[in-house]
Amino acid sequence: MPGNDAAPPLRRTAGALPPLDGYEADIIILSLNRQDDTIAAIKSALDQRGGIFHVTVLDQGSAAAMIRQLRRQFSHLSNFALYEAGTNLGVPGGRAAAAAHGHGQIIVALDNDAVFESPWVVAKALRLFRQSPDLAAIGFNILAADGIQPDMTSWGYPRAMLSRFKENFDTTTFVGAGHAIRRSAWTALGGYDSSLFFTWEEYDFCLKAIASNWRITYAGSLKVIHKVSPEARMSWSSQRMLYFVRNRLIISRKWGSSWLALTPRILGYLLKAARSGCLHSAWAGVKSAYETAAPPRHRMPKAMRLYIRRNETNLRGSWFDRLRLELFGNTTR
Repeated sequence: MPGNDAAPPLRRTAGALPPLDGYEADIIILSLNRQDDTIAAIKSALDQRGGIFHVTVLDQGSAAAMIRQLRRQFSHLSNFALYEAGTNLGVPGGRAAAAAHGHGQIIVALDNDAVFESPWVVAKALRLFRQSPDLAAIGFNILAADGIQPDMTSWGYPRAMLSRFKENFDTTTFVGAGHAIRRSAWTALGGYDSSLFFTWEEYDFCLKAIASNWRITYAGSLKVIHKVSPEARMSWSSQRMLYFVRNRLIISRKWGSSWLALTPRILGYLLKAARSGCLHSAWAGVKSAYETAAPPRHRMPKAMRLYIRRNETNLRGSWFDRLRLELFGNTTR
C-alpha cells in the first residue's frame, strides 16, 4: 500500500525560497500532469492579493514536457517555487512535504484542477483566522465549473447543510480541493497521516484538532471553482473506493470503535459499492483496514463528543437515513 515508505528528498528546480522573515500564507498545489489546469491554478494562486504569499508547487511525477513548461513560465518569480518529488507521495504526504518548505502563518491548499474565485480569497481567510484564535482550519466553498452551484463531488458535509452552502458554519472536516490551515495548529497536531495516501486525511486531522479544543469552519464566502478534471483522477471502481473504505475504518479504529460497532458502516459501504459496480474494491478496502496494524487508540474527550454530535451526528440523522444516503444520495461522506 503506497504512502508508508519514507518520502524521498525533494528538489527545488525553479523559483525561490520564501522570505526569511514572517509572512502571511503559503499556497500549496500538488501537480501530476493536467498541464493546462495546473498552470491555471498556479496563476490563480499568484494573483492573490492582500498579503505576502508564497506559492509552492510540488510535482509528483508529471511528464517531462510539463515540468519544462512550468520551469519556463514561472522560474523567474520570487514568490514561487517548484519542487519535484519524482514519484507520487499521495495527497497527505505531498501536502505535508510542500508545507514543510514554508513558514507562513497559514497553509492554503488548492487542487490543481481548481482556481480561486477572486484575488481576495486568501486574504479573507487570514481575516477569519485573526478574528477566531481557536480556529484550526477553514473549508472553502467548492463550486462547480459554472461558478454558481456547489460541486457535489466535493460536498463533504451533512446533506442537511447543503442549503447553507453560501453561509458559514462550524463543522468536523473540510474538503481538500480548497482549504486553509493555521500553521501553529498544523505543527502542534503533527499535520496529516501520510500513510492514508488518498482521502479522509482532512477528517483525520480535524478529529485531532477538535480533541485539542480547536474549531473547524466551513466558509461559504471563500469560493473556489473546481473543474474536476478526469485526468490523473482515481476511479471509484478502482483504488479510490479502496482508499475511501480503508481509511475511514482506520480512522474510526484510531478513536476506539470496535469492529462490531463498525458493522453498520461497513454494510453501508458494501451495499453502495455493489450498486456502483465496485464491490470488489470496497471489500479490498475492508480487508486492508483489518490487516493494517492497529493504530494507537485515542480517547474522545467529552467536549469533543459534544462538538461532533452537534456539528455532524445530529445533522446526519439515523443510521437508516445515513444508509439510504449512502445507497441513493450524492454525498460522498
